[in-house]
Amino acid sequence: MSLFHAVAFVDHQSAQVVQFDAEHTVEQKIHAHAHYTRQHGSAVRSEHEFFAEVCDALEGIAEVLMTGGHTGLADFRHYVEKHRPLTAARITGYEVVDHPSEKALLALARKHFVKYDQMGGTGTPA
Repeated sequence: MSLFHAVAFVDHQSAQVVQFDAEHTVEQKIHAHAHYTRQHGSAVRSEHEFFAEVCDALEGIAEVLMTGGHTGLADFRHYVEKHRPLTAARITGYEVVDHPSEKALLALARKHFVKYDQMGGTGTPA
């Protein structure tokens, strides 16, 4: 099921993507797979692989609000702007939050998208 809006919470170890409309929510969790080696830069490669999985989970979603801790969100934003410009174009905002519940995350997203939809003159599909 592809829904119009989504909110995603991302840090360096996991991500939670919640797609929603007026009546439905669909949640997906993504976990980082650490495969550390002695090779220089392996942590960066692992982080990029994880962020790529998050971007893949956002495919097909028209508008996304990204949330997370300051560092994780900044690192994700840097990755997506550099490596995934099509995904970056669908991100409507970045909010720094501290591990909200799914209910709190959804409330934040609904508030964000009401303002965003009113500014853009578009309505959320029913």
